[in-house]
Amino acid sequence: MEGSRSLRVVIVGGVALGAGAAAKVRRMDESANIVLIEKGPHVSFANCGLPYYLGGVIADRNDLLLHTPASLRARFNIDVRTRQEVIGIDRTRKVVQVRDLPTGNMYEEPYDKLVLALGAKPLLPPIPGLQLPGVFTVRNVPDVDAIKQWIDLYDAKRVAVIGAGFIGIEIVENLRDLGLSVTLIEKSTQILPPFDEEMTTRVYDELERMGVATILGDGVAAFHGEDRAQTVVLESGKEVAADLFILGLGVRPDVQIAKEAGLELGVAGAVKVNDYLQTSDPDIYSGGDMAEVKYLVDGKMRWIALAGSANKQARIIGMNVCGSRVKFRGSLGTSIVKFGSVTIGMTGMSEKATKATGIPYFVSYVTAGHHASYYPGAHNLTIKLVVEESTGRIIGGQVVGREGVDKRVDVIATAIFGRMTVEDLADLDLAYAPPFSAAKDPVIMAGMAAEHLYDGTVEALNELPKDLAKWQIVDVRRPDEVAAGMIAGAINIPLDELRQRLSELDSKKPILLYCQGGQRSYFAYQMLKGQGFSRVYNLSGGYIVQKLREQQNGNPSLVTAG
Repeated sequence: MEGSRSLRVVIVGGVALGAGAAAKVRRMDESANIVLIEKGPHVSFANCGLPYYLGGVIADRNDLLLHTPASLRARFNIDVRTRQEVIGIDRTRKVVQVRDLPTGNMYEEPYDKLVLALGAKPLLPPIPGLQLPGVFTVRNVPDVDAIKQWIDLYDAKRVAVIGAGFIGIEIVENLRDLGLSVTLIEKSTQILPPFDEEMTTRVYDELERMGVATILGDGVAAFHGEDRAQTVVLESGKEVAADLFILGLGVRPDVQIAKEAGLELGVAGAVKVNDYLQTSDPDIYSGGDMAEVKYLVDGKMRWIALAGSANKQARIIGMNVCGSRVKFRGSLGTSIVKFGSVTIGMTGMSEKATKATGIPYFVSYVTAGHHASYYPGAHNLTIKLVVEESTGRIIGGQVVGREGVDKRVDVIATAIFGRMTVEDLADLDLAYAPPFSAAKDPVIMAGMAAEHLYDGTVEALNELPKDLAKWQIVDVRRPDEVAAGMIAGAINIPLDELRQRLSELDSKKPILLYCQGGQRSYFAYQMLKGQGFSRVYNLSGGYIVQKLREQQNGNPSLVTAG
């Protein structure tokens, strides 16, 4: 409050940040006057649920509407104004200019504290034909309503989804579940570009299994059609015909109003904020998809458009608007996506992002069952850790598998948040019972494997050496495993026979050991070192990870029996 007058808070934009901040202000200050202005018809909706509403997994449209203007008024006494657009900010007079969209009437709204929660808007490059009917984005409930109506109106059977990021992958899954024929187009050479390429292979395989035609490394040049879009022309000249086209090219922060008001912008053109989520004007706050955040791995500012951060920032903004001094500590960009039977998640830095920063690092892989192998229904998941070389601190993690991915990503995210090392990860005390995990959880095994690399217990290679002829490659798996495929030029000596068959090893060559996931070849490594072999190495991640790499690269170093 300022003197005896009630605090007046104006919030521009709803959804997670705006509606959340408004509710928190009310919980902090019962006397505050709170005005929430939203351009669209819905003030609080689950935008992350939109693909699942499109596919019918969420059957009732109303389930997406977390709060309505009426419910916010009733519960929190908030003055909610939908279909009204803030078109300018006068920071000197502390008013916002508002246009009522149904009538076109203009008015001014004064504020003591202003919260900008405009989020992000779809990235729409200047592509010829982009404005043709039948080309859609997915950002709000009316967007999905329009797509569903189009499918019904034209009895659509074929759809092209442009962009293989998180939203694109989720849309593809849901459209396939509806029975539509789907072509996925991505300008990058891999799907899910934030991930390291080899970790996305299982998702790519699932796309093929579900009958999705995937085109990589080819961008969109134009849309063609008469009364509506009928083909998309790619940069290669290839044409893809479809009944509708959905863009998932990403988003960018919606900062036009902030920029015009003279607020300072930061990385990626997002609004610059301090630890308290204040903009360069201390009476104006921002966050969510509109603002930059501190990246918890290296402390630098980045733009990370994720719902988790927006919800936490909403709470902090609401507190600080009312006089608190609470810091937003930052984000790791923790994210997860499901496609078919495969789930993939990540937190912190990918290997390629780490390489781009110049931080010395190493990576470690582990493949293990998501619960005890003897309990029915165990499925393998693969964990990749990115570790700071000088300290052993975990700075990134990726997990892919069928089940149990989410909780492993969350444990790794907690470890990174706590600046834990690989030794710390190996020492965690995690819940165990056969239906849920193994006695040594895959996360703990990942910590142990990385710890061995960090302390020099084992020397490993992350990929096959280029001069394979100068190496002896030894596969220590069982014969039944080898029957499904092995690395070209390798010899098979099962681990349990290795001591009796040492004479088959060529001590003049360096020896590279591998198994299915890396654990048995680690045992073999220790055995050979104890037997006096000096030049011994373990293939990190084993056959599974190597196979993931080869499928992506098309390098025929793997052979399949039969």
